[in-house]
Amino acid sequence: MSVFQITLPFLYLIAAAGFAGSRLRLDAAYAGAMRAGAFVIAAIAIAIHASVLFDSIARGGGIHVSLLSSVSLIGLQLAIIGTLAAIDSDLRGVAAGLIVLAAPTAIATQLGAAEVTSSGLAWQLQIHVFTAMFAYGLLAAGAIVAIYALVQDRRLRAAKLSSVNQLFAPLEKTERVLYGVASAGIGVLAMSMALGITFVENIFAQHLVHKTVLSLIALLVFGILLAGRHFAGWRGKRAIYLYLGGFVILFLAYFGSRYILEVVLDRSWG
Repeated sequence: MSVFQITLPFLYLIAAAGFAGSRLRLDAAYAGAMRAGAFVIAAIAIAIHASVLFDSIARGGGIHVSLLSSVSLIGLQLAIIGTLAAIDSDLRGVAAGLIVLAAPTAIATQLGAAEVTSSGLAWQLQIHVFTAMFAYGLLAAGAIVAIYALVQDRRLRAAKLSSVNQLFAPLEKTERVLYGVASAGIGVLAMSMALGITFVENIFAQHLVHKTVLSLIALLVFGILLAGRHFAGWRGKRAIYLYLGGFVILFLAYFGSRYILEVVLDRSWG
């Protein structure tokens, strides 16, 4: 294991601890120092992660996206979204959770460098690949926020009072973040799928049928969720479970299909 694979997760964990610590009831000056330090360390970790990941996937004039580099790219997005969320003091608890989950994904960055699975794609399909990964990252962050909201809802119903409650934002704000991230992720996913359908020549020959069908089902589930939120005011556990159901379908569409092709069948898309 390289120095990078040890150092980067460590930096992410320190940043997460700083954001979580600054959210707890501490001396104002001490909390401020923790918060500032967390932002600096998170920014350094994100810059290193992005640089190494870019070198891993952009080589020889093409893109080289493996299963592991895809995981690393989503982790980078979690770290960026978490750091931006930490600007709001109420969201530093969930920000810490996002960054903690980004830490282990960094280990996959260099492991995926040797696996070439998506090189030589036309520029239109390269855009499709990256917009798809961007959408998956956004929706993965939303899934984490959804789980966070579910735990928060259960703690409120059980009237559990402890210092841990300080890590939770008001439930209404958490739900607003969830729907904001979901809306952005769904929009990017729809754009990515439109690009893919337009420029992929033969989804059967390129082993994309299952991925396409499952992605469309997930998009439908997310669309129902947003419509229910807008027209019927859906909130709480019903909306959270629907979101998580859509994300599971999307996860199977991409990572499930990709795992079977790359690991089980030793093939690739395209």
